Amino acid sequence: MVYLLELIGFCRAAFMIDEEKQQDLDPNSTGETPEGSAMASETPPAPANSNEAADWELELAQAYQSAEGDRKGANASGDPITGSSTNSPTADAAESWKRELASVKDEKEALKTQLQATAAQLEDLKNQNLRLAADFDNFRRRTQKEKEELDLQARCITIKPLLPVIDNFERARSHIKPQNDGEMNIHKSYQSVYKQMVDSLKQIGVSPMRPEGEQFDPNLHEALLSEPTDEHEEGTIIQELERGYILGDRVLRHAKVKVAAPGISVVASDENPDSSES
Repeated sequence: MVYLLELIGFCRAAFMIDEEKQQDLDPNSTGETPEGSAMASETPPAPANSNEAADWELELAQAYQSAEGDRKGANASGDPITGSSTNSPTADAAESWKRELASVKDEKEALKTQLQATAAQLEDLKNQNLRLAADFDNFRRRTQKEKEELDLQARCITIKPLLPVIDNFERARSHIKPQNDGEMNIHKSYQSVYKQMVDSLKQIGVSPMRPEGEQFDPNLHEALLSEPTDEHEEGTIIQELERGYILGDRVLRHAKVKVAAPGISVVASDENPDSSES
């Protein structure tokens, strides 16, 4: 509406300028106003193209009426009134910008949702990786422990049958007394074999028990005999009857021992029980 009013004013000013130019160019015009003609001094003479000006004014008036009708129709339908027609380029550009802005917002929300889903998936994969690493570490430790246990069992099974051989060498050393050089050479030869075997057992972790003087421990010792005595505390190992061996922290063979028992006190009787009777 504002644009139409400005356009009408601009056209009227243009027509007035055109009329002034035509008056300047008319040779019959003297530039003076006849005396006694008051109306002539107040109203300018009509231009030669007054019909064209009337037509332009008529068209502008019709356009104004059409714009007023559109405005009234928009008011009746409840549409908001803007400073220009709804079909103007400015309104179309604003509508286009609104649609693009809405599209960009939708795209932004979609990307935000996708980013959140990707972050959640990444966190899930990270947790799975940590769980797999922990499971693998536990599996590695369990496998290593099982391997060590199997190795220890294999060594125990291999070494146990050799322990009686060691016992026989020790019995022979304690009972055989060489009488001549030949017997001494034989004695040294099998004692060297015994020493080599003992050194080999030490290298693989086998060690003999030394239980004499220690307290009896059923996890390490096996009591075959008990001897009442007052010289040792009850439960003290007095004698080792068969040597025991351990491999690492495992018992290969329990030591067979004699254990001290509490002593029996004897009450002395009177020499002549009937002497008091006379």
